Amino acid sequence: MIFKTFGNSENKAIVLLHGGGLSWWSYQKIIEKLQDFYYVIAVVIDGHGENSDKTFISIENSAEQLIDFIDKELGKQVFALIGLSLGSQIIAETIARRKTITQYAILESALVCPMKFVEKSSSLMINSTYWLTKQRWFADMQAKALFIPKSELNLYFEDSIKMSKQSLINILKSNASYDLKDSISETEAKVLIIVGEKEIGKMQQSAQKLNTKIPDSQLYITKNMNHGEFSLSYPEKYLEVINSFLNGCKH
Repeated sequence: MIFKTFGNSENKAIVLLHGGGLSWWSYQKIIEKLQDFYYVIAVVIDGHGENSDKTFISIENSAEQLIDFIDKELGKQVFALIGLSLGSQIIAETIARRKTITQYAILESALVCPMKFVEKSSSLMINSTYWLTKQRWFADMQAKALFIPKSELNLYFEDSIKMSKQSLINILKSNASYDLKDSISETEAKVLIIVGEKEIGKMQQSAQKLNTKIPDSQLYITKNMNHGEFSLSYPEKYLEVINSFLNGCKH
């Protein structure tokens, strides 16, 4: 993992973890606002962007790296962990392993109900379609499906062509097979779970499962939105919601 820092290190620390296929730049507009009040650490997950030379192994391995960084660099606890999709799965694993590692956790579109068919077919799927990741037209189509702003299309394409086939296979397998640990119920973090109203059934089930497993967690359903659309397409509204949560307000 690469950890990019913004703002004053004397302020409370917030760690941001991007979604699969993206990188720290997907949080750029959010970082610009948060860095005035917090010490912001934006992670570049293994296999992505400028960290593409390091193969992504698993969600569990990523959680180990995150915990190690927080222990060594941030005094063993942070103010908040915030993630999208793959990033939020890594956070779920992290707070399940270490109940006191963060005061707040925000999980957007976290899949925690395994999709066995996707897991089993991931290698075949990537082996037969990997060449498409090198095509600009395909990247543009993917970016549209992921609600990536036009201003970030070039960044997305540049990062897409860097990702190795093995990282892509491992990401898909780990994402589809991830199962929530029972120990997450012991977390002392205040947790906000965000899910889009138009997301697939497994994602809806995952949000409900997280809400049930984590004591006093809050569930926020974004009306008429798909996977990742909230933070990627509506950063101003997203900031309103997370700032409100971090200041102790109910949703």
